[in-house]
Amino acid sequence: MANKTSPPSQTIDPYQHLKIVHNPNDTLTRSIDFPSTLPSSDTTLPISVLTKDVTINQSNNTWLRLFLPRKAIPVHGYSTSNQNHKLPLIVYFHGSGFIITSAASTMSHDFCVNMAESIEAVVASVEYRLAPEHRLPAAYDDAMETLVWITSSQDEWLTHYVDYSNCYLMGSSAGATIAYYAGLRAAQEVDHLEPLKIQGLILRQPFFGGTKRSGSELRHENDPVLPLCVSDLLWELALPIGVDREHEYCNLRAENCLEKLDKIEVLGWRVLVSGNGGDPLVDREKELVKLMEEKGVQVVSDFEEEGCHGVEFSDSSKAKQLIEIVKGFISSFGA
Repeated sequence: MANKTSPPSQTIDPYQHLKIVHNPNDTLTRSIDFPSTLPSSDTTLPISVLTKDVTINQSNNTWLRLFLPRKAIPVHGYSTSNQNHKLPLIVYFHGSGFIITSAASTMSHDFCVNMAESIEAVVASVEYRLAPEHRLPAAYDDAMETLVWITSSQDEWLTHYVDYSNCYLMGSSAGATIAYYAGLRAAQEVDHLEPLKIQGLILRQPFFGGTKRSGSELRHENDPVLPLCVSDLLWELALPIGVDREHEYCNLRAENCLEKLDKIEVLGWRVLVSGNGGDPLVDREKELVKLMEEKGVQVVSDFEEEGCHGVEFSDSSKAKQLIEIVKGFISSFGA
């Protein structure tokens, strides 16, 4: 990690880049209308993956979008008692810097459809609360609440088709950060999550920070996708008021987080960290791999030199490649 702490140049307006206005009452006016997709569980339609939304916490407006591969459904109905047909569960957290988009956003929906179909897994995509209206740890709390909800839910898609012993927490960008911190917390509370057994974390371009600049942040200071000033603003809006990027909700090396990693090693969880050389976050992602190795955690790294932040959402070949890597990671469980 580089030691330089200079602020980013102001050639880019981060508010204009994100199309947001930060209001005096600590809310955002979000001007980008991201395309969204409605769920469909209509078996008369020619769709390969059925989807539906289920409520987690009505007062917080948190919910899950479930993705069920149609091929998992027996010809004569939803019910199956054959344990061999149970599917892995991927609990997925969308990205976008903790502050924008949704589990219903078309880019996240389509990615989860492709994952569910290609991997043959049930995907549970989490609609968590956004910052700054709900600053961290709200999203981390929502993630943990979702895991607890899954353990007691009687939803037939979960009870009939999910292998609770084969669960993975996955996210993209800030969603990967949520998956990571949810994993740290879940590792301390495994007894309370029965019958759910988490086997590992799948962290795609995780979003971490620090007051010291990394080499890749400096190299890609004016990156067209995630310039440094935008990254700084995202943390400013997401973190509790009055703290900096050395805080435990943000910094990999925060002491509280380091202690919790020991439990992940004891539990034998595996971790996949995936990144791209054209991403300003890549050096922090490599730092995460190094940290996992120091702690004795089973870590698999997938770094490709080409590709920008979020490239899988704009390049279908990259999305397919990523999903195949995730599929291989999950299929190696118990091997």
